[in-house]
Parts: sequence; structure tokens; C-alpha cells
Amino acid sequence: MTIGEIAEKTSLSESTLRYYEKKGLIKVARNSSGRRDYEESDIEWIKFIQRLKETGMLLKDIRQYSELRYQGKSTMPERLEILQEHREYVLEQQTKWKEYLQNLDDKIVFYQQSIEVEKLDV
Repeated sequence: MTIGEIAEKTSLSESTLRYYEKKGLIKVARNSSGRRDYEESDIEWIKFIQRLKETGMLLKDIRQYSELRYQGKSTMPERLEILQEHREYVLEQQTKWKEYLQNLDDKIVFYQQSIEVEKLDV
């Protein structure tokens, strides 16, 4: 599969895919003419990288996870540990954002009530 095809299937730009490769997040085979030749299995791996990034995992940690992944099944305990640590981070962020959302909701209610009171006073 070409870089253009994988870009379309993952909704990432070709430059992002090249960046991921340069940073060691993905390893891509080359065909006889030297062009990138992605496999179907690369799609899910790239989507997983996206999810890790979107949940706030640092690039260096994704790179470490990726290196372990490419080393094979023997690294599963280390990868599990990385994911468990990241899960804790995500839960902390979730708690923080829940508090932020509650603060926003409280402020919205305050403004709604204040506006209603002003309408009654007029």
C-alpha cells in the first residue's frame, strides 16, 4: 500500500506519516524501487499511535513503546507497564477535566440565573 493510500485510510497527512517514520514510531518496508510499502496491519498500529497522542502520551514514550513492539512478544510485560502508567495519567486528566467542566457548568448557571433576575427586575 502506498503512502497516499495509508494516509487516506488513517486520515493523516503523508508528511505526518513520514515524520512518524523518521521518529521511529513506525517502520515501513520498501519495495524494489525504494518506495514505502505499507501493510494492512500498519493501519491499526498508526491509529493506535494517534490514540496515544490524543490521550497525551509523550512522543518519547510512544517511541519507547514502538521500539518494544517491534522487538516482539518478549517485550509484552514492558509494554503493559507503559500502558498501565499511561492509563493512570489519562484517569488523572479525566478527573481534572471533570472538575473544569463542573466549574464551567457552575459559572453558566450563575450567569443564567443572574440574567433571569435582571429580566424580572425590569
